[in-house]
Order: sequence, then C-alpha cells, then structure tokens
Amino acid sequence: MKAIVLAGGLGTRLRERVADLPKPMAPVAGKPFMEYLLDLLVAGGVREIILSVGYQADIIKAHFGSGYRDAEVRYAIETEPLGTGGAIAYALRGEGDDPVLVLNGDTFLDIDYSELLRWYAQVPAQVAMVLRNVPDVSRYGSVLVSGDKVSGFMEKRNSGPGLINAGVYIVKPDVFGKYGLSGKFSLEADLLQKHYKLLSPRAFCTEAYFIDIGIPDDYYRAQNDLPLRSTPKTVGY
Repeated sequence: MKAIVLAGGLGTRLRERVADLPKPMAPVAGKPFMEYLLDLLVAGGVREIILSVGYQADIIKAHFGSGYRDAEVRYAIETEPLGTGGAIAYALRGEGDDPVLVLNGDTFLDIDYSELLRWYAQVPAQVAMVLRNVPDVSRYGSVLVSGDKVSGFMEKRNSGPGLINAGVYIVKPDVFGKYGLSGKFSLEADLLQKHYKLLSPRAFCTEAYFIDIGIPDDYYRAQNDLPLRSTPKTVGY
C-alpha cells in the first residue's frame, strides 16, 4: 500500500521557533521531523510515498528528492491550500483505486504500520481511522466507538480520558466522489464528522506513543522523546 503524508501546512504556531522552514522539516534532534515519519513507513513495508506539499515545497523536495531509503518519493504540489481532504484527493489523481495510507505530517504515532495494514486487510472499509487513548481529550476533541466502528465525535470543550483522532487513516480513493466532495474541503469536518453514520469508519485503537509538534511545548519535548523511539509498539482492535 502506498502512503500520502500531508505536509503542506503553514505551521503558524511554530513560526517563532522554527523560522523559514515548513513545519514537517522542523529539526528534531538533528534531523527533519518528517524523517521520523518516513522511517516508520519504510519499516512497515511502505515503498511508495506521496508527499502532499504546498508552503515552501522546494525545501522538502530538495531534501528528499525522488527517494528515501527503500521507498520511492513523489510529490503532489498544491498551488493553493486545499484542506486535508482536498489535499488527499489531489494527491490521489491518477493513482488508481486501491486504498491508501494517509498521515498528518506534523504528528508522530509510534505504531507498526505493517500490523495496521494487516488489520485493515481483514475487513477493508471505505475509511479506517487510528485512534489514540489519552488521559484528557480537551485539546483535541474525542472520537466515540462501538465495537470496531466509529460511532460519533465530541467537541474540544469536553474533558477527561478518551480516544482522539491520531491523524492516521486508510482511505479508498472513490470515497470523496460518493459524498460529492471536491476542491477545497476538510477530511475531518466535511467527510468523517458529517457522514460517519453512513461511512461507519473502522477504528484501530492504540496506546502507542503520540506527539503533535505543531504545539511549541510538544515540539521541544520531541527533541528528547523521538530519538528514543526505536521499536514500534501498537495495540489494535
């Protein structure tokens, strides 16, 4: 399965800390953050990676070129921001009908992608989401599940323990057309939250290490944490 990494954001929250770099290229312990993401993908058997880029795309292209380790790297370059859903749809043009793995380019989840893909292959779905258990969902909003299906979404004002969207998905390319989505749109708001009752996304729940470097405090924490992440650990159901 090929993967798309969403790396086109402006990174405004990190601008004061990491000037003149796109957020996925922010240095973490001596190397760009995105290398940690691609390392996990390659370790999980992914050999085709599409980087969805926009802001300062030339910096990302100059660094990764046409390949990273054992994987081919291609680019989908946005001329204007398309939102998370629009960026995925744009990156999928001409890529066929097979499901794709999608990652946010500013979050790191220390899972074994080969295990995730085996789980998905058992019962393929239009959309699958990876969810992370956290002690307090107030910063993210929470996702409700019933069995292995997503059954609802709660807003950020709620607090306490629960499951959050970890920014990792498996998506069938034809799902956007089925719901009339094109151009600029949000994967989260315009597809998942609006149509979850019909979509019935599968839920892969995990306790794996998770960090969002878009938040300055977590970006500094990543400097110590990420170099220690060597063996992906995951619990899925």
